[in-house]
Amino acid sequence: MPPTIYLDADACPVKDHVYRVGARYGVPVRVVSNTPLRLPSQPDLELVRVTGAVDAADDWIADHAGPDDIVLTADIPLAARVLRSGAACLDFRGDAFNANRIGDALASRDINAYLRSMGLPGSTPKPYSDRDKSRFASRLDALVRKHAKPS
Repeated sequence: MPPTIYLDADACPVKDHVYRVGARYGVPVRVVSNTPLRLPSQPDLELVRVTGAVDAADDWIADHAGPDDIVLTADIPLAARVLRSGAACLDFRGDAFNANRIGDALASRDINAYLRSMGLPGSTPKPYSDRDKSRFASRLDALVRKHAKPS
């Protein structure tokens, strides 16, 4: 069975590429969002619109992603949750979240939140670049190829 791609879509800068990869490999893509989005008409592409709490999209993805699936998100706590379920997880710059890196990412996120709460500057992400987009495209393609292979 092919993996399903779960896209945390509200802040995703590469939606169109994700749709193309899903179509190329015949992999279902679930586009999960708190806001209405327009999707291209293509097989196996579904918008899952969630309402309610701020983390409703994250909760939906975490409840549905499983060991053979791929989750695309910039949300570090969501990445930690889906890694525990065995799903693969990439951020929108093409960096893989994994068990070796998620603890450091969570700690860094918490430290920056604490600094901001005290009125101190925390680190901010560098601007999203064409290089980031290219790395994401390459790594997503490789990850889908790997997961879509027959066992």
